[in-house]
Amino acid sequence: MDRQKLGQDNEALAERYLLKQGMTIQARNYRCKAGEIDLIARHGDTLVFVEVRYRGNSSFASGEESVTRSKQRRLIRAAQHYLLYTRLDCPCRFDVLAINQTLLGRSRVHWIDNAFDASA
Repeated sequence: MDRQKLGQDNEALAERYLLKQGMTIQARNYRCKAGEIDLIARHGDTLVFVEVRYRGNSSFASGEESVTRSKQRRLIRAAQHYLLYTRLDCPCRFDVLAINQTLLGRSRVHWIDNAFDASA
């Protein structure tokens, strides 16, 4: 399976997971010069910027560990752009949805609520 298709499949899995948690999806793959946000969702009155990370082999780093400081800064800049573009003024947070492949070939979803803050 090519990387783009694998990414789309895992983002769809992440979206279904978040919907089951009571979130509503506001945007998918939001892109600007600052970067890309995989999913933007509402969780109550909070706007949630979600980074989806997939790892088929976590011998180098798990999905959770792969969201580096540099990646966090790009996500924050993209989120700031989205907020300016949409003129939204509401509580926000950054979540990571790590999808790791198990030895049995199943996907294990690990949701990290409020994974980092905008001062990163």
